[in-house]
Amino acid sequence: QVQLVESGGGVVQAGGSLRLSCAASGRTFSRNNMGWFRQAPGKERAFVAAIKWGGATTTYADSVEGRFTISRDSAKNTVYLQMDSLKLEDTAVYYCAADSRVFSMILQSSRGSYDYWGQGTQVTVSS
Repeated sequence: QVQLVESGGGVVQAGGSLRLSCAASGRTFSRNNMGWFRQAPGKERAFVAAIKWGGATTTYADSVEGRFTISRDSAKNTVYLQMDSLKLEDTAVYYCAADSRVFSMILQSSRGSYDYWGQGTQVTVSS
């Protein structure tokens, strides 16, 4: 059974940092692109960042570019999202996702391109 389990969420003051982790089990995702999405109350789930299977290529939403960093440790089957300079508008449930295609050369930002999802972790930024 494939599982993606996020952790590291919590409450942090504006300007602070958090590091989210996404641990995969049930199969290896070392050959798959991985992504992070978030969903704020009353809003649709939105793309945050993605990383290619090799780890060398990443892409970010404009709203987090320069503040968030996605990385992966394929040996641990884990993906990370380092979030710095957090803003109130970063408050959301953060979801990890995996693209089922292996060795894909295209980093996807659409929800429909990802086949596996975690249960989400809450990030709350306070003033």
